Amino acid sequence: MSDTEPTTASEELPELSFTEAMASLEEILERIEAEETDIDTLATELQRAAKLLDLCRGKIRKAEIEVTQIVQQLEEEG
Repeated sequence: MSDTEPTTASEELPELSFTEAMASLEEILERIEAEETDIDTLATELQRAAKLLDLCRGKIRKAEIEVTQIVQQLEEEG
């Protein structure tokens, strides 16, 4: 599969880093804005974008929790 070929909606996301997921989202957005995505694949692209957004949100929530825990530990030690 090439980098520009959209994935199918049923395809699960591999374990992507936040940066990789954001880059994929940007690529999808660029294709849609450039009208490179035809109507037949638009829904598939949007489904993949939704999965990527969920993945990014989850990574952000996890990072927020970890940072909060670290700050609490530092405050308890200080």
